[in-house]
Amino acid sequence: MPADELFRSRLENQIDLRHPLTRLSQQMPWAALEQALSSRLPATQAGGGRPALPVRLIAGLLYLKHAYDLSDEAVCERWLENPYWQFFTGEVVFQTRLPCDASSLTRWRQRLGEAGMEELLAHTINAAHAMQAVDARELSRVIVDTTVQEKAIAYPTDSRLLEVARKKLVLLAKRHGIGLRQSYARQGPALSRKAGRYAHARQFKRMRRVLRRQRTVLGRVLRDIQRKLDQVNTGVRERIAVWLERAQRLYTQRPKDKQKLYALHAPEVECIGKGKARQAYEFGVKVGIAVTACKGLVVGARSFPGNPYDGDTLAEQLEQTRGLLQDVSVEPTVAIVDLGDRGREVDGVQVPASRQGQDADATAMALDQATAGGGAGDRTSERRLQVASLQAERCPRRCAARARLRGRLQPALAAALDRVFACLDAGDGMVILECRAAVTDGTWRLKGIFQGRLVRACRVHWGYKHK
Repeated sequence: MPADELFRSRLENQIDLRHPLTRLSQQMPWAALEQALSSRLPATQAGGGRPALPVRLIAGLLYLKHAYDLSDEAVCERWLENPYWQFFTGEVVFQTRLPCDASSLTRWRQRLGEAGMEELLAHTINAAHAMQAVDARELSRVIVDTTVQEKAIAYPTDSRLLEVARKKLVLLAKRHGIGLRQSYARQGPALSRKAGRYAHARQFKRMRRVLRRQRTVLGRVLRDIQRKLDQVNTGVRERIAVWLERAQRLYTQRPKDKQKLYALHAPEVECIGKGKARQAYEFGVKVGIAVTACKGLVVGARSFPGNPYDGDTLAEQLEQTRGLLQDVSVEPTVAIVDLGDRGREVDGVQVPASRQGQDADATAMALDQATAGGGAGDRTSERRLQVASLQAERCPRRCAARARLRGRLQPALAAALDRVFACLDAGDGMVILECRAAVTDGTWRLKGIFQGRLVRACRVHWGYKHK
């Protein structure tokens, strides 16, 4: 501690030690975490320079960022004004300056890599188990699903991408002293605006003509730089080659191509369709998440570049989860998945088969059997729904619960339906209102489910037209 902070009040004397973050900071294995990450986050750089930030500070900021869903800038700003956050990251007295620049968190994540982030996740799982927030049985049952980790990019359009690539190449040429025959500084932005106006007016033939011109402009700048690469040294040539390769991809790709480039600065971005009504396509990388079925503790998270099929990611996701749970001596035994993973088998893990929609089909079949094939004098009470037709062997617990519910509600419903058919036999057109007055609201709502099939049965047996 610096000498000027000796007489300042300590944070532990100013805050409530029963706060969740305070209790969590006392349970986290900070020493083990620093030892595990020391190889990836050395205290000083090999070539000298400014000492690195403490591992606890960086790990704490990354945890707070994801726990409260904040950006790098926002987490640093809130850390400055929150004493509990400062205590969680290892500060002794209240600090009045930002812990680091927001861009430093990006560099720290790059230095940590995938293995370092898994180490952080494993220590959070160990801390949760040590605090008895979850037990071994809860950790053995996990829910596995995939989603899209979106990238903060502008919506990719051909016109914008071609203009961004041209600007980037012109900037690189100017920075490294490469003289261009023509930079198209005036024509490039004008073409981009014109393409946007034509697209808004749905004049697609004119829009495609502008896109062809933009692609021609980009090709001229690209070939001009490639011809003059011999004028720069090897190091500069290697740095420029990365951007030349991406610009070449944008120049050659077409709307129907596979493995397209959607962002010049982020080539890892992919276009993924998840069938969402509000967002047909998402731009990012597919990720797999595994959480405990009971309390939702994250026990696995990894990315799957290339947009593989969801079922092909299940084994890899469970393998990572098994590795993260080694320290607590627990292995996942049950994996709850959706229809995307149906039919997949993983050694040592039970994957229950999802049977969405089968019970509804069986119910419809039973209703058809109950309302068809009867005579004019048949009563609904005499034609009870057969529980066996629901194929109880498929989902025993669910079908048993439905059978018990039907056993309790069927007498009241049958009596109400007897009155319906009696009124129909008498030719009463106000049958629906009389029936609604005769039964309770709960039974009426249940009867409403079968209203369409009952009207169809009435039309068959009595020729009644529903009004």
